[in-house]
Amino acid sequence: MAYKGTAAKSSSGAAMSKYDVEVEARLQALEAKAHTPCGGSGGVSEERIAALEARIEEVVEALKRAAPGATRKMK
Repeated sequence: MAYKGTAAKSSSGAAMSKYDVEVEARLQALEAKAHTPCGGSGGVSEERIAALEARIEEVVEALKRAAPGATRKMK
């Protein structure tokens, strides 16, 4: 006599295979790990931002001198 199995259920109520259950467990573990802080500063110093902005202005000015008509849309 065959017994009815008790498959795991997804959040929508659909039956999940053993493989699906394993994959879901791995996915949840990866998602939990992805949301933990990594300890990096995550920020850029104000000096670095100012230096990059100044360099961009230098490049824009050089482009304006090299091709005056091509940079009309640049401020």
